[in-house]
Amino acid sequence: MCQNTGFLRFFLSFQNSVWVKRSVQPVQALALIMASIAQVSTVSQHLFLCILPLELQYKYSNLSKGECRPGYSEAKMTSIYPKFARPAPMFLDPNFKRLSKIGSFSPPFGIKTQEKIIDIILAETKNYGLGPELDSLSCKRCIIVGNGGILSNKSLGSKIDEYDVVVRLNEAPVSGFEKDVGSKTTMRITYPEGAIQKIERYEKSSLFVISAFKPPDIKWFRQMVFKERLRGTEGFWKSVARSVPREPEHMRILNPFFIQEAAFRFIGLPHNNGLMGRGNIPTLGTVAITMALHNCDEVAVAGFGYDMSTPHAPLHYYEKLRMSAIKESWTHNIAKEKEFLRKLVMAGVIHDLTNGI
Repeated sequence: MCQNTGFLRFFLSFQNSVWVKRSVQPVQALALIMASIAQVSTVSQHLFLCILPLELQYKYSNLSKGECRPGYSEAKMTSIYPKFARPAPMFLDPNFKRLSKIGSFSPPFGIKTQEKIIDIILAETKNYGLGPELDSLSCKRCIIVGNGGILSNKSLGSKIDEYDVVVRLNEAPVSGFEKDVGSKTTMRITYPEGAIQKIERYEKSSLFVISAFKPPDIKWFRQMVFKERLRGTEGFWKSVARSVPREPEHMRILNPFFIQEAAFRFIGLPHNNGLMGRGNIPTLGTVAITMALHNCDEVAVAGFGYDMSTPHAPLHYYEKLRMSAIKESWTHNIAKEKEFLRKLVMAGVIHDLTNGI
């Protein structure tokens, strides 16, 4: 079957359009080709597989089963952002000073002036990945679960739980909403003002991940890691959690590079000399998506998007607050951010389960 000239003509045509016109690297082009092959007949899949080296035949043979597609999101991302490079650690580890792109910026875009306290924290947490089982996966499917009311009554819970990595944000609850949002939580990304304040609302097990937007956030996180009494709440714009029910080995610091890249490179927000300013901070959801694009082979989202044309629709899936309660944000540029996310959806970089973007 490998000599089928019709299939080879398709392969060569696809190879030319992807590699030459888009300047995509061969490995990334292969992922795009395999994604297309997965949508056609089993015969065509076998035709393509049989011309690959044995190790690649094994790697991509699972596509007909609807399983994880290696390098898929990276390949799609590179087609619209040619300079996108996937390797970027999710979390800071003891060698974080090697990450030159974050050393020149203070929070939220980097770690400048916070190096010593970060060293102290990392010496206590002693773990810097997702855990042995997930870290060993050769292909990861990740989903970022937003807090939007659009999740209500969609019954997507079982679908969400199928992903290898399930990321939740801030205080969005799981208990009581499993039918719509699932029951699985790999990590919960938050900051002091967004963290769950009632201990009983935490899921039984998940990574607690801090996304530090300002120096006091790092100080607060240190107190949570060391189980210290909360001291000094200056610099926070609302009340913060006083304790986190997690042992240090289950606590992480999100790589601030994702905030920097989302803001300046992807969304095009004002640089403001690398300082927090009006409208130059991406939302936590977009930061989480950026993280996933660098660390996952497939990326999906659910619960994203605000429909301002329906002011009486629920703002969040877990409360009665209405869409009309949204106020113009001082730190975020929701309009520009939505343009970026829509670009990702249209290019097939991410899959939007709730079609809200």
